[in-house]
Amino acid sequence: MIRLSRRSVIVSGAAALGCAAIGAPVLAADPLSITVVKDPDCGCCAAWVDVLDADGFATDVKLAGYDQLQTIKGKLGITPDLASCHTALISGYVIEGHVPPADIRRLLAEAPEAIGLTVPGMPYGSPGMGPENEREAYDVLLVNRDGSTQVFARYDAA
Repeated sequence: MIRLSRRSVIVSGAAALGCAAIGAPVLAADPLSITVVKDPDCGCCAAWVDVLDADGFATDVKLAGYDQLQTIKGKLGITPDLASCHTALISGYVIEGHVPPADIRRLLAEAPEAIGLTVPGMPYGSPGMGPENEREAYDVLLVNRDGSTQVFARYDAA
C-alpha cells in the first residue's frame, strides 16, 4: 500500500498546478529531469539551462511570456521578493532563479518539507550570470511551506 504524506500531497498539487499552467508533464521518471519555464528572450536563463545540462540534468524548456511566468510563480508560492527571471520544477520542488546544480542535488537528497529553493534577483557570478571567479556574494534560500525562508547555502564574493 502506498502511503502519502501531507507534504507529498501538497507538493504534488503545487507541481501539478504549475505544470498544468505550462503544459509540462506532472511527474518525471528521472529525478534529474527538470522543467524550466523562461521568457523566450532571456539569455541568462538559457545560460543557466546550459549549466544544468553540463551537470547532467535533463532539461525541458518551456517558454512563457512575462505575465504568464509571473502567474506561474505566484501559484507555486514564489512571491515577488523571492523571484528571479526563470522558474523550474523538479521532483515536486520549485527552483527559482540561478540556483547552483549542487544545491539542487542537495535539496533532492535531503528532501525537506519545503516549496523549494530560490536565488532572488540575478546575482553576478551565479550560474548563468557571469564568471564565478568574479562572483558577488549571494545566498540560496530554502522556501518553507509557510512562505518563510532560511539560508540553504551561502556563496561569498570571489
